[in-house]
Amino acid sequence: MTALDTAPPGQAPPVTTPRPRGRRPRVAPFVGIAVAALIAEIVPRTGVIADGVLPPLSSVVAELVSEAGEATLWQALGRTLRTWAIGLTAAVVAGVAAGLLIGLVPVLRAVTASTVEFLRPIPSVALIPAVILIFGTDFESGVVLIVYAGFWQVLVQVLYGIQDVDPVTYDTARSYRFGLRARVLHVVWPTTLPFVFTGIRLAASVALVLAITGELVIGTPGIGQLISVAQSSGATTRMFALVLLTGLLGTLVNVGFRYAERAALGWHPSVRRSENAR
Repeated sequence: MTALDTAPPGQAPPVTTPRPRGRRPRVAPFVGIAVAALIAEIVPRTGVIADGVLPPLSSVVAELVSEAGEATLWQALGRTLRTWAIGLTAAVVAGVAAGLLIGLVPVLRAVTASTVEFLRPIPSVALIPAVILIFGTDFESGVVLIVYAGFWQVLVQVLYGIQDVDPVTYDTARSYRFGLRARVLHVVWPTTLPFVFTGIRLAASVALVLAITGELVIGTPGIGQLISVAQSSGATTRMFALVLLTGLLGTLVNVGFRYAERAALGWHPSVRRSENAR
């Protein structure tokens, strides 16, 4: 029985307010972090793991604070961020340009589909020996690895975005004699932009992983090289402090790009829905 059926004659039915959907408490992520930090502090002190292999979190944090006062850490961080930024920028530009070209030309999409599916799963780490032979051990090798991995992340998302374009809207714009440039700017690009930001966010995380991995394996100056030196010299606490720094850096990158995406796409329905669900 509805509210309309139970209303007395001559009176308006009572207005019912829908229950708000359950929202995730904002404190929930911090609870998870606190639990993980507690485990990282207690487990090394229980003796389950051999002494010196896994230092307590408090010792690692203290070491990181101490390292923050040294110029060596900041120089290495700057080199890592330089490699990351150059590689990511090149990957995004190349991925967006190639994605628009391939996505808007059906023949190119049909011709390149199998090639993309073959090359995309190849891990960049497997290319390290070839990259060293061609580019040496300078930071350019790390840039090449980042460009290769990040390019596919962006390219695939752009292709997905172009597939999501409403064909009726596209054909209508063409029937009104919109040129190719106008159709791309006013029809294709607004639909594809959320996918582009997703690709950039994914590529940014992958780029940071590869920048540090390249420094670890190739020996290019940066945070990865400091981790390798600390590990080989037996400075376990310093090694874990640098690993913690990379984790913090990755979190900042991910959060930063999420906020940038929300700021740039505040007009898009998908962003509005996600904001309302928070």
